[in-house]
Amino acid sequence: MKNRILVYIFCILSLLSCGTRKSVKHIPEIKQYALEIPKVQKMNDSTFSFKQNYLTKNKQQLWELYIKGNPLQLGYNNGALTQNLMQKQEEIFFSKVETFVPSKFKQNLLRGFLKWYNRKMYLNVRDDFQAELYGLSQYSSDRYDYIAPKFRRAMYLHGAHDIGHAMQDLMVVGCTSLAVWNENTEDGDLLIGRNFDFYVGDDFAKNKLIEFVEPENGIPYLSVSWPGMIGVVSGMNKEGITVTINAGKSKIPLTAKTPISLVTREILQYAKNIDEAVEIAKKRKVFVSESILVGSANDKKAVIIEVSPKNFGVYDVANSSRVFCTNHFQSDAYKNDKRNQKHIVESHSAYRYEKLQELLQENKKLNPEKMASILRDKSGLKDKSIGYGNEKAINQLLAHHAVIFSPEKRLVWVSSSPYQLGEFVCYDLNEIFSNERLKDGDFSKPELNIAKDSFLDSQAFEDYEEFKFANGEVQNAIDGNDVVLSDGFIPHYHSLNPDFWVVYYQAGRYYFQQKEYSKAKFEFEKALTKEITTVPDRKNVEKFLKKTGKRLK
Repeated sequence: MKNRILVYIFCILSLLSCGTRKSVKHIPEIKQYALEIPKVQKMNDSTFSFKQNYLTKNKQQLWELYIKGNPLQLGYNNGALTQNLMQKQEEIFFSKVETFVPSKFKQNLLRGFLKWYNRKMYLNVRDDFQAELYGLSQYSSDRYDYIAPKFRRAMYLHGAHDIGHAMQDLMVVGCTSLAVWNENTEDGDLLIGRNFDFYVGDDFAKNKLIEFVEPENGIPYLSVSWPGMIGVVSGMNKEGITVTINAGKSKIPLTAKTPISLVTREILQYAKNIDEAVEIAKKRKVFVSESILVGSANDKKAVIIEVSPKNFGVYDVANSSRVFCTNHFQSDAYKNDKRNQKHIVESHSAYRYEKLQELLQENKKLNPEKMASILRDKSGLKDKSIGYGNEKAINQLLAHHAVIFSPEKRLVWVSSSPYQLGEFVCYDLNEIFSNERLKDGDFSKPELNIAKDSFLDSQAFEDYEEFKFANGEVQNAIDGNDVVLSDGFIPHYHSLNPDFWVVYYQAGRYYFQQKEYSKAKFEFEKALTKEITTVPDRKNVEKFLKKTGKRLK
């Protein structure tokens, strides 16, 4: 039997090797680009420069990067200036992978799988983006060369959002975005807000990076993400085109193609209006389902481009001056899509959509400050308290960042930590992509900043931060790591986030593990009285309650 398994594994690995040979050897063509290896000048612990390229950290602890040049030079400038940050980000990301897959044998299988799964990605990524990634990758860590060589690893990381989404059908990306204009804003201008609820741990979100990119060809743009990323998850160009991405329900594809963040990067760099954005999105082959909310100063409105491996639609609201985007599709192209219909019924996407409608009824004419308050809203429908961290809330208290765009004014506000609660820092793209910035060296316009949320100074926020730690302790005990919680631990755990169903569900699982079935039953019943996030979550609680009841007979 063992010999048969070994032969089976050998055959699979042989097939993987045959299918990946070309992609493994692929290196992008870079000879056509002039290159000056950056010599970075350190001005202080948080400011670095190379010619007109800068990296600095503002007082809100956001890193600001300004780079310019041809594709290869952009990559080198980015990598040279952000090297320490990028290597730290790699360490955080890959240490997570090592935690999930501790076995060396399984890590080897994972490497083989990544090689095979990403075998066609290089055929679907623009040559200029590959050249930029090559330059950036020269500054990544040697420590992870065992996973893949630097350039290939950079490609893998740009598909990580898509791969995680596809493989787990994750809703660690339960993002919310909205656009309003005409009668829905104070001045009639287009205004867009978004929460990027992509969570890979608190450490991953610490070094937020705002990139101001002036490419040799195309349109200068701003992008908000993290070190080592050339793709765009939230951004605006100097023409007033904005892009934000929201995950949809995906079927697991058999091969990686164009990472969605590189589709949106192409839109920012090359589109001046909605029609041009749609044309770019239409010609790229993606491997997950995604909504791209595109705002346009030139069109004075926003639409949602809905892409998936086998379908394409554009949601353009007729006779309306607002559009909402959560995590389900709305265009006619997906009307009969069973996967999307099921997702609307079972997930928290429709609930957040309804909450946006409710908030717009309460706030008739939005301005940037009112938009920030919507993005920070933690309540359920009809202001119901649903617990902090509930994915049914607009603000799930886990966002990597939140952004507000005023495309016609070319203004952008970016949230500072934690979550969407810190001060929103304002940037003026008209000034930044001009000689004005070079005169004073400052990127932001502090007089237009939006103040931090008062929730940050509350006892409830302190309790929520303690809840996150306590939740980890409970999970550790559930996992059977010889941990027995003290008598007062569970009541205190409840008190930290009393309206959140998870505290009762987790307590129930702990008591079930300890064979204290009467206590477990009480906790599961209590969880069912709260606002449970999804239909599968509710079924899971009901399943545990049923199992507990059987143990009590």
